[in-house]
Amino acid sequence: MKKSHVSLADEDREVLQEMVFKGSLKSRTYKRITALLELDKGQTYEAVVPLSRLSKVSLGKLAQKYKSSGLNCLYDEVRPGRPIKIQAEQKDQITLLACEAPPEGYSQWSLRLLADKVIELGYCDSISHTEVNKILKKRKLNRT
Repeated sequence: MKKSHVSLADEDREVLQEMVFKGSLKSRTYKRITALLELDKGQTYEAVVPLSRLSKVSLGKLAQKYKSSGLNCLYDEVRPGRPIKIQAEQKDQITLLACEAPPEGYSQWSLRLLADKVIELGYCDSISHTEVNKILKKRKLNRT
C-alpha cells in the first residue's frame, strides 16, 4: 500500500519543532503540528491517527491544506459570526420608547409589549422580548 505523507520544507520543520518545545500551544495546533511532523517522517495516516488523535479525513485535509497554504494550515480560519441585526439608532429608539408612558390599560411596559410595539412602529423587522431586555439592561434602564 502506498504511504500518504507530507514533505515539509526544512524551514517549516524547524519552525514546527521549535513550536512543540515552546510549550504554550492550543491543543488543536499541537495535534496538527504532531501530525505534520509524523507525516513528514513517512508515516501512513493509519499510523498517525493514534499519535495525533485526528481522524484520517482530518489528516487528509491537513495535508492538502499544508500543500496549498503552508504553515497557515495550523490555525483555524476566522469565522464572521452572525451579522448584527439591530443598529445603535434602533437601540436608542427602543430605549426612548421604554421611557415613554405605557399604552392605555397598562401600568408599565412589559418586555413583550415593548417588543410588539417596536415591530408595530417599524423600528425593526423582528425582535424578541429577550433582545429588548438585553438592550435595556446594557443601557441600565430601570423600567419601574
